[in-house]
Amino acid sequence: MKNKPIGIFDSGIGGTSIWKEVIKLLPNENTIYLADSINAPYGEKSSEEIILLSIKNTEFLISKGCKLIIVACNTATTNAIDYLRKTYTIPFIGIEPAIKPAALLSKTGAIGILATKGTLTSKLFEKTAAEYSKNITTIEQDGEGLVPLIEAGKLNSIELNKLLSNYIKPMLNFNIDHLVLGCTHYPYLIPQIKEILGSTIHIIDSGEAVARQTKAILEKLNLISIATIQANHQLFTNNNKEVLEQLIKEVTANYSVHKLDF
Repeated sequence: MKNKPIGIFDSGIGGTSIWKEVIKLLPNENTIYLADSINAPYGEKSSEEIILLSIKNTEFLISKGCKLIIVACNTATTNAIDYLRKTYTIPFIGIEPAIKPAALLSKTGAIGILATKGTLTSKLFEKTAAEYSKNITTIEQDGEGLVPLIEAGKLNSIELNKLLSNYIKPMLNFNIDHLVLGCTHYPYLIPQIKEILGSTIHIIDSGEAVARQTKAILEKLNLISIATIQANHQLFTNNNKEVLEQLIKEVTANYSVHKLDF
């Protein structure tokens, strides 16, 4: 089991922001990544639909022999991970917006959260927000329209930059000092976000924390890879293979991208 791959799924290509942190921290681990891009964004679907898609993704990764699954999607985590953990014996690692560190570190008492509708309206998000933002003003913003543009490879398009500006600029009026990115697609927008926010507002995403948690769980379960050969990374998508390749080509040379009817 130790040399079996880590499975990762997302509602598209955004979860590669998590995948990059995982392979950086765990260079000897094989990975299988599943981008369910045809169904992106999950954030606009019902909780029942998200659970069904998460089951489908999970069973694909289990069929590939994965030893652990990272749900690299905030919306899938907040809506489906409890069900997945009750249904399957494989360990799961989820992702939720990093409200806790933003709230604890805030000096102005105000933080911004940019996430999908599916995340912002989930019970897990409401519980986390209530727990860690009692004395903090949280400015929540649904990033509607951002994920489809990222999925289409339009990272620097006028349309995307206009949406981003409309979503983030109003937060400045509340004197936020941290912006939490509550969707794994959004780290790909950090250069544009920094231009809007300036250098004094901190941007927080979950990538490094998820990678550390993955390592901790693998160590706890005695599942750390003992392979001495270079790790192999297989990535699957049911949509545009070229957009996925564009995002990952500079991360590692030892990968393959496959188009999937899924």
